[in-house]
Amino acid sequence: MTHRPINFSAGPAILPQPVLEEASAAVSALPDLGLSILEISHRSPTFAAIIDDARARLTRLLAIPDTHDLLFLQGGARGQFAQIPTNFLGRDQQAGYVMTGVWSEYALTEAQRIGTARVVASGREDGYTSLPRLDTLDPSELAYIHTTSNNTIYGTQFQRLPDFGHTRHVCDMSSDILSRPVDVSRFSLIYAGAQKNCGPAGVTLVIVDKAWMREAPEGVPAIWRYQTQATKGSMYNTPPTFAIYVVGLVAKWIEEQVGGLAAMAERNRGKAQLVYDAIDNSKGFYVPNVGDPSHRSLMNVGFRTSGGDECDARFVSLAAEEGLSGLKGHRLSGGLRASIYNAMPRDGVETLVGFMERFRKT
Repeated sequence: MTHRPINFSAGPAILPQPVLEEASAAVSALPDLGLSILEISHRSPTFAAIIDDARARLTRLLAIPDTHDLLFLQGGARGQFAQIPTNFLGRDQQAGYVMTGVWSEYALTEAQRIGTARVVASGREDGYTSLPRLDTLDPSELAYIHTTSNNTIYGTQFQRLPDFGHTRHVCDMSSDILSRPVDVSRFSLIYAGAQKNCGPAGVTLVIVDKAWMREAPEGVPAIWRYQTQATKGSMYNTPPTFAIYVVGLVAKWIEEQVGGLAAMAERNRGKAQLVYDAIDNSKGFYVPNVGDPSHRSLMNVGFRTSGGDECDARFVSLAAEEGLSGLKGHRLSGGLRASIYNAMPRDGVETLVGFMERFRKT
């Protein structure tokens, strides 16, 4: 191919071009070392500096307080679905889960294998195209309450993250971490697979309250205890060195070229508004998955054409011919989906919007 396609894939997803270029060079040889990032020891001074830099940059970006630890783990979000209740859901306790999509359902199912977990609010009756109300919840008797900040499949997002007071709040931020400022102190645990917004597949970021982490029972296997990984600096087992390296590069890009998470949030709002305006001003030709603007995701814009499945398929085919990749909707929701994560440049979104208008007219 003579031109790089514009990548609207939901994940693994687009990475910033400067990050790809620096990582590509490092695959051949790291500066001043002559060895590939893929072949250095995780115990070497070189990698120690890499993981320390990644941790320091993420700590600054997210303003992680001293009360919390940042861990680089493996197993993705699905691993956390099990690890969280294994550590924090006691025999005589209950956990509450807010259902906002399929990933919330998976998290609940895994927790129910380990202990008592129940649905406390759900948007399932609306096909997950709107967020459930949380203002009437009483989570005081729960060991923790679990939410998912952004729904990649259907395209909803908590524009303002819920606050459950003194009840411990666990949040899956896999698809919108680093997209906006977050008050980490309000959460007992945040987890995120890196492959959508902050790196390649293979590493999971976990930000966990230190005091809560120490409450895990001694019977939890060492590899699954957060305290074990915290004590060993995320190196109890061999960590995913390359993935951590790229996460550090993404954090560097956000810090030095974007200007931090407030600036990133503004960029993301502007990009999403372009696509939603194209949908809402299409005179009914494009139909959004999520009607309420306050529930709409800034990361994953779901929509369909009024012409049905055949027209949607034609849209995807012609878009691919013009270098717009990954616009087919998820198999569960159908239709179309534009994932516009942090690394998606504004001109990529403008190209999509231009294509949408041409497709509508023809």
